[in-house]
Formats: sequence, structure tokens, C-alpha cells
Amino acid sequence: MSLLTVGRSADTDEAPKGKPDVRLVTWFFPAWYGVFGVIICILARVTPPPRPDVTDEDKVAFFAANGLTIQIGFVVLLILLGGAAVTNGLVAYQMKRMSSGSVFAYVYIGGMGVGALPGFLLVGVCFLTAAFRPDRNPEQISLLYDLGMLSYNGSLGCFSAAYLALAIAILYDKNDIFPRWFAYVSIWQIVTEVIATQMFVFKSGPMAWNGSLAFWWAVVVFTVWLGVLIYLLKRACEREPLDAPALD
Repeated sequence: MSLLTVGRSADTDEAPKGKPDVRLVTWFFPAWYGVFGVIICILARVTPPPRPDVTDEDKVAFFAANGLTIQIGFVVLLILLGGAAVTNGLVAYQMKRMSSGSVFAYVYIGGMGVGALPGFLLVGVCFLTAAFRPDRNPEQISLLYDLGMLSYNGSLGCFSAAYLALAIAILYDKNDIFPRWFAYVSIWQIVTEVIATQMFVFKSGPMAWNGSLAFWWAVVVFTVWLGVLIYLLKRACEREPLDAPALD
């Protein structure tokens, strides 16, 4: 009997933890961001960002040289962009499990959803439009280039509201869904968004849209935040009882 008991215990320990649907989306989360990173860094050519301090002719040459990969990258991204709603929904699900209530979860979803319009869709439309007719007037190409990059890197308030809602929800939570220190990591995301406002003024240097402070510091903070969030989502999933009632 002891052997059977040990065997059953081992099987139980090896069984996947967490609710099946939540566990599935939890694994989808890093997979989607991995694909997203490949698209924006290798295909769409927006990260690392092209230079802001170039001539109209240089901007035309940029689209002429990278037009095909830009088209492939952003078309694929437009098809897969709905995955962002799934990942944001997972964060909101865990936020609704917090004792701080559901309002912050709705703010997070709204902020991230609205932020996707200027942050991802507009730059995609601008770059696809410029690559669609590379023989346009160079001034028009230049406008699409600037509008796309300023939108992609300078979408501030929407994401800031989402990060603030997440931080407040964590600080007020008594259910220990996420550790309190992650609230302060999320606040650093807001700091980088505030610093990024200067890219609308400077065309070169650390405050430009490709600068060390306005862009690369934000990339470092976001990468740390995202990596920690992926781990905490996995932990929260595993700690949720299988028989926990469904959220209202």
C-alpha cells in the first residue's frame, strides 16, 4: 500500500498545476511576445529604430532598401495583433483575482487596448503606406516615416494608465497574486514613458526617438518588466486551486 501511495503522490506532483485554460494562455503569453519581437526587430525594422536626423532622401532610401521585409513583417503583425488582447486579458484575469477589485483590471485592459492603436497599428499603416508606393513625393515619405516612428515610440498616456492601474492593484491586494515589489517595477515603466516625451522635441542625442534615454533605457526596463511578468503569471497560475470558482 505504501508503494501505491507513493506512486499516486508522485503522479499528483507531476500533474500540471493551475486551471487548464489559464495554463494554456500563460504559455501562449511568452510565445506571442517572442514572435512579436522577431517581427519588430528583424522584419518591420522599427527596433532598433531608424535615425530621426536624416534627410528626406535618406528616408526614401530606407523604404526602398527595406520595403519587402517591412511589408512582410507588418502584414504578419496585423494578422497576429489580436494575440495582444489575449495576453492583456491574462494579466487582467490575475488582477481580478486580487482583493483590490475589478476596476483596475478594466483600466489595464482599456489602457493597453487604446495604446495599441497609436503604438502598433498607426506605425504599421504608415510604414506599409510608404512601402506600397516608394515613388511618392519624398516629403510625403518623410511625413509617414516621422509619424510612424513618433507614434510607435511616443504613445505615452495610454500605457502609463495601464501600468499605474497594475501598480495600485498590486499595492492594495491582500491575496498575494503578485508580490508588492512588482508594483514598483511597473512604476518604472511610467517613468520611461514620461522621459520619452522629449523625443517630440529632439532629433538627435539621448532624448531622440533612438536615444539612449528616450528609447534604449525604456527597452531595458520593459524587457525586465516583461520577463518578471511572465514568471509571475506562471507562478500565479500554478498557485490557483483547480476548484477555485470562476470569476464573475
